[in-house]
Amino acid sequence: MEAVGVDTESDSFFHYFEKVCLLQISAPDGRVGLVDPLAVRDLSALGPLMADPKVTKIFHAADNDVALLKRDYGFSFSGMFDTHVAARLCGRLELGLEKLLERELGVRLPKSLQRCDWSRRPLTPEQEHYAAEDVRHLFVLRDRLCDALRAAGREAWAVEESEALGELGPAAHREGADFRKAKGAQTLSTRQLAALRELFRARDEWARRADLPLFKLVGDEALVELAVRCPKDVGAIGRVRGLSERLAIRRGPEIVEAVRRAEAVTEEELRPPPRPQRVRMKPEACRRIDKLKRWRSAAAPAAGLDPGVLLPQRVIEKIAIDPPASLEALAALPGVRRWRASAFGPEILAALSSPRRA
Repeated sequence: MEAVGVDTESDSFFHYFEKVCLLQISAPDGRVGLVDPLAVRDLSALGPLMADPKVTKIFHAADNDVALLKRDYGFSFSGMFDTHVAARLCGRLELGLEKLLERELGVRLPKSLQRCDWSRRPLTPEQEHYAAEDVRHLFVLRDRLCDALRAAGREAWAVEESEALGELGPAAHREGADFRKAKGAQTLSTRQLAALRELFRARDEWARRADLPLFKLVGDEALVELAVRCPKDVGAIGRVRGLSERLAIRRGPEIVEAVRRAEAVTEEELRPPPRPQRVRMKPEACRRIDKLKRWRSAAAPAAGLDPGVLLPQRVIEKIAIDPPASLEALAALPGVRRWRASAFGPEILAALSSPRRA
């Protein structure tokens, strides 16, 4: 087989431990197979297909799919083509699969079911139809976008960028949320912050045990309010917006215990850890960043590309910190890619060497 379309459905909106709940694979003739990883635990037979560079795997926005399949099944990927990447390099503004299929092919997908619980069984006929339609049209969409890319001389760009998605690392296992990033945390005293930290830890444990996402139990703002109140007993918890009465009754003793743990923290432990020192960029590197941004602002509209596609900020910084002296050196910098060095390398080098603006 020359190519297959691939997509997955997962359950991060319904479970703490996100997992692949459905794997869809389509053939060029429009046939679609639905693989149920919850029923068929061993998907190792698909490993050689995903790794075979002679079989193109057509995805749309493959990042999450690849990361989860790598983590949960140890797959490696080669022979990738991503229609989301291709659309960006064609200068398309609406990049969702639904909009692209309607614009490019006149195909209307069924109403989105992305937010439904894909871990529930049996799947409904509507879910099966939606999942199949998500991959059935990927071949025609790829061909349509490749025609546009070929006309613009950019087909190799899309292939290179798509292949890079296969190098993404596996998805990380969920970690506890950072209490310091909660809205309102910046206004708390050190003792209240200690309470918030313990409440976040308690919520994370509840979510793990129940296998539920954090937001389905209690939101950050409710925990911030509890940290402010620091209730000494269950009766002092009272009404807290975002904390259901049922959860307050069920978890009340644990909330009070979390506050007590915070009160037992010593003054020494309450001192916030020193902030990591941000590496200050040298003035000459900052000047090179300004030059590259000015070049990008002019070059992106001319190329019909989003500025972040033409030259992402992280790549700008790499170039500015370690300025290349040749096209070969530019192409060798991580993230630059061959297509950028070939199509825009001379302009990038010229921008770096341009005189400083007064």
